[in-house]
Amino acid sequence: MTELLQTQSADGTTIAYEAEGTGPPLIVIGGALSDRNGAAPYVPLLSDRFTVVRYDRRGRGDSGDTQPFAPEREFEDVETLIAAVGAPVFVFGHSSGAAIGLHTARRGAPIRKLALYEPPFIVDDTRPPLPADHLERLRAMGPGEAVEYFMTEAVQVPRAAIAGMKSDPMWEGLRRVGHTLIYDNTIMWPHEQGEPLPREWADEVGPIPTLVIDGGESATWIRNAVQALVERLPNARRLTLEGCAHAAPPETVAAVLTDFFEEEQ
Repeated sequence: MTELLQTQSADGTTIAYEAEGTGPPLIVIGGALSDRNGAAPYVPLLSDRFTVVRYDRRGRGDSGDTQPFAPEREFEDVETLIAAVGAPVFVFGHSSGAAIGLHTARRGAPIRKLALYEPPFIVDDTRPPLPADHLERLRAMGPGEAVEYFMTEAVQVPRAAIAGMKSDPMWEGLRRVGHTLIYDNTIMWPHEQGEPLPREWADEVGPIPTLVIDGGESATWIRNAVQALVERLPNARRLTLEGCAHAAPPETVAAVLTDFFEEEQ
C-alpha cells in the first residue's frame, strides 16, 4: 500500500498526496468534484516512467480546508507539492485542474512541461455565459444542491439525467465534496465571460512546452477555448482525441502524456 504523504501549504493547510513510481515527478491536478483517487488509473500506466503525484485538493479527502479561500491558495498548494517532490516537474491538469496548472505556471513555478485537458474557459458566444449571480448562488447552497446546480448550469447535463445520477451511489461521493465547487468556480469565473484570454499570459507562461488537449466529441465552446489557449501561448500545440469528450480513457491519455513528456525539445 502506498504511503499517504503530507505537506504544508503557504497558509498552513495540510495537503495530502501520494507519490508512486520512478522517474521525474508528474503532478496530476483533478477538476471539480475529484480527489486523488480520480487519478489512480494513471498510476499503473505511467509509474514505470514517472513518479506520479496525485493529491487531494484542499477541502477534499485527507487535505485541510483553511479559510478564507482565494484562488491563489490552490496555486500555492501546487507550488508546495513541487517543493516537496522536487523541481522541476511535469504537470497534467484536467478541466478546472488544467486552469490551476496554467495559473501556477503563470506564477513562475518550475514546470518542465504542461499538459492541459479542456480547461473550461468561455471565450466566445458559442454558449451563454453563466448567470451573473452564479458565484453568489453557489455560496448560498448546500453541497447536494450545489452539485445539482453545477451539473445543470455549468456542465450542461440535461435536467432529466440528474435524477438518474442521484440514484447512483456515486452521487453521495460528489455531494461530500460539493462544498468545494465554489473554489473551482471562483477560479474559473474571470475567464468564463465570453472574452478573449488575456494577452499577458503569453509572457507569463513563456517558453514552457504546453500540450492542450480536447475531445473530438466535446462541445464547440470548450473546443474553441482550447484553440484560443493554443493561439495565446507561445510554445503550445493542440491535440484532439477523436471519439472522446470531456473525459477520455486513461489508457488513451496516458499514451499521449508519455509521448509529450518524453519528447525531446
